[in-house]
Amino acid sequence: MSSETNESGPRAGGRRRRFLGAEKKFQIFLEAQHGEQRVGEILRREGLYSTDLARIRQQVKEGALQRLGAKPGHKPAPVSAEAYEALKRELQQKEQALADLSVELAILRKKTSGGSWER
Repeated sequence: MSSETNESGPRAGGRRRRFLGAEKKFQIFLEAQHGEQRVGEILRREGLYSTDLARIRQQVKEGALQRLGAKPGHKPAPVSAEAYEALKRELQQKEQALADLSVELAILRKKTSGGSWER
């Protein structure tokens, strides 16, 4: 992810949505925490909203907790190819079931909204 603007769609107010890299997010987080500048000024300068800063703060917290909770010298165990394929099949089955339910829901909505009820 770069800190360049995305040209695919406008954001509210005519501004383009920005995708920030981890370094830039952390820099914004530190500036907001330090308190030398008002948070509103930082957000305006970066073209962000207060919800964006709240999301960045949450990401920093989650990242810190993940790193601090990790045992020194231990890496997460890799998932076996067999387990990966099983999870992939399960996901495909659930996606198909969801698609089927969506079709059934659309049919039910059409039946209930278009005609009169018989008693």
